[in-house]
Amino acid sequence: MPADALHHEIALERFLAARPELREALDKLNPLEAQAKGETPEQYRNERLHEAFEAEAEHLGLFAWELSLQLTAASPEEFHAQRLEVHREVAEMAGMPWDEYCALHPLDPQP
Repeated sequence: MPADALHHEIALERFLAARPELREALDKLNPLEAQAKGETPEQYRNERLHEAFEAEAEHLGLFAWELSLQLTAASPEEFHAQRLEVHREVAEMAGMPWDEYCALHPLDPQP
């Protein structure tokens, strides 16, 4: 499993562990709903978990990958450094100056 996928799986586990009510709801999903969508119960459950994860990230003003970083970073400082590193890479790929990129996103460019 690639490192990014592993970090995301760990983040999902931590996210779910902190939300017993979500775990209970996911455990009680109707298998007929999964069948109606052409999915296995496991696929259907995973899709609902990802939806909840993405909704939480949006609620926090983060991208889902940022929430993954936040849940797997060893410290808030490490999260901030990793987040800035990825955003810098995105800005470079977009050919956008860093200060302009930061103006478009709620980023504090200082570590």
